[in-house]
Amino acid sequence: MASADFKYGQHCSLCLGIYTDPVTLRCGHSFCQRCIDRELDTQEGAGVYTCPECRKRFQERPTQPILCHTAECASMSHGEQGVPGIFCTYCIHSQVPAVKSCLLCEASLCDSHLRVHSKSPEHVLSEPTTSYGKRKCSTHKKILEYYCSKDAVCICVSCIAFGEHKGHYVEPINAAFEKKRDRLIHFLEKLTVKKKKTEKRVKNLQKRRADVQEKAASVTKQVHVLFRDVREQLDLLEKRVLSEISSWEEQVSHTVSNLMHQLEIKKEELSRKMYDIEELCHMSDPVTVLQGRGSSIDDYYDRQEGDDEERDREDKKVHEAGDLDEGLILAALHAGLADIMMGVKRGIYVSESLDITLDLSTAGNYVAVSGDLKTMSWSDVNQCRLETPERFQYCQVLSTRSFSSGRHYWEVETGESADWMIGVCYPSIDRKGVQSYIGNNHKSWGLCKFNSEYSAIHCSDVSQISHYVSSHCFRIYLDYEAGQLSFYELQGPIRHLHTFSAVFTEPLHAVFYVWDDWVRIRS
Repeated sequence: MASADFKYGQHCSLCLGIYTDPVTLRCGHSFCQRCIDRELDTQEGAGVYTCPECRKRFQERPTQPILCHTAECASMSHGEQGVPGIFCTYCIHSQVPAVKSCLLCEASLCDSHLRVHSKSPEHVLSEPTTSYGKRKCSTHKKILEYYCSKDAVCICVSCIAFGEHKGHYVEPINAAFEKKRDRLIHFLEKLTVKKKKTEKRVKNLQKRRADVQEKAASVTKQVHVLFRDVREQLDLLEKRVLSEISSWEEQVSHTVSNLMHQLEIKKEELSRKMYDIEELCHMSDPVTVLQGRGSSIDDYYDRQEGDDEERDREDKKVHEAGDLDEGLILAALHAGLADIMMGVKRGIYVSESLDITLDLSTAGNYVAVSGDLKTMSWSDVNQCRLETPERFQYCQVLSTRSFSSGRHYWEVETGESADWMIGVCYPSIDRKGVQSYIGNNHKSWGLCKFNSEYSAIHCSDVSQISHYVSSHCFRIYLDYEAGQLSFYELQGPIRHLHTFSAVFTEPLHAVFYVWDDWVRIRS
């Protein structure tokens, strides 16, 4: 049997020397021309000729052995799709790519040698390979021709006849291969469809991320502009209030300074008069004291008797100048800050819906409504209200106000004991039956608390709120044009709970439900 070893293939198996004028028989084995001629001569008269290598029989003498000329083999094999690195075993003078391998001979064949190779069934051809051991049974050393479905292994004919696979269901290896390939193709098709869907989801998520980033950038820009404006307005308000304080300070200081100047003049005059009086007190001449300088002192003393009235006038001026009016300063600050906050609200296009009230004509008969129409609570006593098409069968109430455009928010406070639902709905919502509950239809969206669990619900599709909700105060934010309804809890830092996205086609009312609990609209 020919060997796949390249060095061994360069030697004639008859003379064991390097080929001289090598020729190849139709079975694919090569010899020196002189050696094979001598061997065939010894077989004449036997009626049959055999290959010295594989014992292949020929009825007639192969008088025209196929010459293995290097150039010819290379020329005939040029363009054939051989496996890179696997070459014909019999083309000993050049590396000609192999196109097939014979598992029986354990030899690789170029196109030229394949044409003269034996076509008998035992010579099984495969794609070019050098791993012949993998294609043969490790136990019986025979070619793997069958597939055992029970053990999922390839086996030889001996394994079926008397091996461990005797009695098992087997099928030809090619048939099993075709079935396996069909299953793989079917599985590949399913994976391809799944991959396309995954790619589509990735694209959608990429678009979603891009939209979020774009919106975040837009909102960030708006917030920067808003805070810049607020800072500018705060700076202006600060300057205006400080200017008023300075003005008041200057006015009071001016009045006080004038009075101080007048008093300094009076102080100097008093000092001079005191000096004159001290001199008179030290004189011994009665005439001088009584008639001379002393008489002028008496006139000045008489004038001082009216100083009390002048002092009262001066004190009045000081009192009228007064201290800074802190109340007036605070009023200016409050007014200025209120104007800024009004501008902030206009800047973010949100109108705070403080005037939401409950529509008593829609309240179910087991709902008690407060006098200010702000609080609803469950009642075990039938309120015996007049039955109308607008009235809910269950413990629900609509708001009197509706929203058909714009951005709005309102805040709700809830009890802690039992169940409630808050949200929005169309006025065309059913008023009776389980389909009238908030979220049990396509006309309402709500945040619910049932059995101490929180969830968002629409079209009976329930989305659980994943994190723990500790607040009993909630904000509902509605952007009608954008089709967004969001819920937030307000205790501690404001935290987002859930957002619905929809295309609103009717005006929306706030809607509330209670059971053994209460809900209050915060003002």
